Amino acid sequence: MQWIIIVATMLCSTFLFSLDNSIVAEIQPAIINSLGGVDRLGWLGAAFVLGAVSTVIVWGKIMGVFSVKWTYITAVVIFEVGSAICGAAPDMDAMIVGRAIAGVGGSGMYVGCLALLSMTTTLRERPIYMATTGFTWGSGTVLGPIVGGAFAENPHTTWRWSFYINLCIGALFAPACLFLLPAADPQKGVPFLHRVRHLDYLGTILNIGFLVPLIMAINFGGTVYTWSSGQEIALWVVTAVVFIAYCHQQKFSFLTTKTNRLFPGDFLRQYEMWLLFISMACASGAVFVPTYFIPLYFQFVRNDAPLTAGVRLLPFIVVMVFFGLLSGGLISKSGYYMPWYLIGGCLTLTGGALMHTVNQDTSVARVYGYEAITGAGAGLYIQVSYAVAQAKVPPSRVADAAGFISFAQYLGITLSLAISGTVFQNVAFNRLVPLFPTEQSSFVRDIITGTSGGFLKTLDADLARRVLDVIIHAMSLTYILVLTAGAVTVIAASLMKRKRLYMQ
Repeated sequence: MQWIIIVATMLCSTFLFSLDNSIVAEIQPAIINSLGGVDRLGWLGAAFVLGAVSTVIVWGKIMGVFSVKWTYITAVVIFEVGSAICGAAPDMDAMIVGRAIAGVGGSGMYVGCLALLSMTTTLRERPIYMATTGFTWGSGTVLGPIVGGAFAENPHTTWRWSFYINLCIGALFAPACLFLLPAADPQKGVPFLHRVRHLDYLGTILNIGFLVPLIMAINFGGTVYTWSSGQEIALWVVTAVVFIAYCHQQKFSFLTTKTNRLFPGDFLRQYEMWLLFISMACASGAVFVPTYFIPLYFQFVRNDAPLTAGVRLLPFIVVMVFFGLLSGGLISKSGYYMPWYLIGGCLTLTGGALMHTVNQDTSVARVYGYEAITGAGAGLYIQVSYAVAQAKVPPSRVADAAGFISFAQYLGITLSLAISGTVFQNVAFNRLVPLFPTEQSSFVRDIITGTSGGFLKTLDADLARRVLDVIIHAMSLTYILVLTAGAVTVIAASLMKRKRLYMQ
C-alpha cells in the first residue's frame, strides 16, 4: 500500500503539470474580461512554456547532484507558489509572472517524477512505470481545457480555481511527499558545498539565455510580431548569438568540467540517443497537434461548446493511453523496443494522413476512427524513450537522461504547436480576407480563433460553407506535421539496434 501511495504521489505531480499546461486554453476570455491586458494574451501560454523548456535540462543536472527527493519537493513548492500567484493575480503582469514560475516548478516535478521512478524500479519494471507517466500526462493534457472551462463557467468558482485546485491537490499529497518518498541521493555522502561546485552556472545562464528568445520568436512570430518586424529579427539574432556561445562553452567546458557541464554532450556521441531524442520530439508533436485542433474542428463544424468539444478527444486519449500501457508492459516482458517505434510510426503516419483528408462532410465516426489510429501510433512509443535512454546510461546519469528526453518532449511540443498554429492562422487568414473585403483584419482573426463563432450563423448558407471550407482546409494542413512525425519515426526505428534491453 505504501508503494502505491508513493507512485500515486509522483504521478499526481505529472498530472498537475500537464493539466496546467493546457488549462488556460478555455479560460483565456474569462481572464481577459477580469484582468484586461488583451495585448499580452499570447504570454499566457508562452510564459509557462518559457519556464518549463528553459529549465528542464537544468533540473536534470541538479537531480544528478543533489537529493532527488528534496529537489523534487523544492520543484513542487515552486509550482504551487506559481499557481497561487496565478489564482490571486490582480492584473495580467502578475498572471504572466505566476505562469512562468509554475512552468519552472512544473518541469522540475516532471523530471523528478521520472528520476525517482527510475531510481526505485528495475530495468524490467521501468517501461511499464514510464507508460503510466504517459497515461497521467495525456489525461492531464486533455482534461485541462475541460476542467478550466468548467471552473470558468461556474459562477461559484470562476477561472481562479483553475489554479487554486493545484494548491488543494498539493496539500492532499504533501504528507506523502515529506514522509514516504524514498531518499534517492545520487552522490550520497558528498558534502553540500562540494556538490554546489559541481553545478555549471555559466552553462545554465546561457541555456536559459538562448531558449527564452527562441521560444518567444517561435510563439510570437506571425501573431504578436510580423515575421519581418525588428522585434522578431532581434529575437532570432539574440537566439543565434547566445546559442553559439552556449555551444562553445559546453564544448570547451569553460568555467566547468566535462563531467559537470550542463548539457550531457556525451549522449550526442551515441547515435541511438539521437534517435531516441528525435522520436520523442516526433511523438510529442503527433500528440499535441490533434489535441489542439480536433476540439477546434468540432467547435466549428458541429457548433460544440468547449466542454463538449473537449470530450470529443476521448477516442484519441483513451486509445493512446491503452497502447502506451500495452507497449510498456510488453517491453517489460520481452525487452525489445525497436518494433514499437516502427509500428507506432507507421500508425502515426497513417492516422496523420487520414486526418489530413477530413472536411466538414466527414462523419463523426470516421473522425473518431482516425483519432484512434493516430492515438494508437503515438501511444506505442511516446514514453518508451525514457526507459530506453535510462537503460543505456550508468545509474548515476539517470537524471541526466530524464532531462535529456524531457527536453526533446517539450521541444517537440513547442515547435509543433508553433508551426501548426502559424500555418493554420496564416492560411485561413489569407483565404478569408477576400470573402470579407469590407471587414477589418481583426474581424477575420476573430473568426479564425472562434471568438466570432455566432457570426457564422448570420451568414447565408453558401458563404458560411465557404468560410468553413477555408478553416477546415487550413486545419487539415496542420496534420502534415503529424504524418511527417510518423515518417521520421519510421526512419529512426529502422536505424535502431535490433536487440533487447539488458534485463535485471
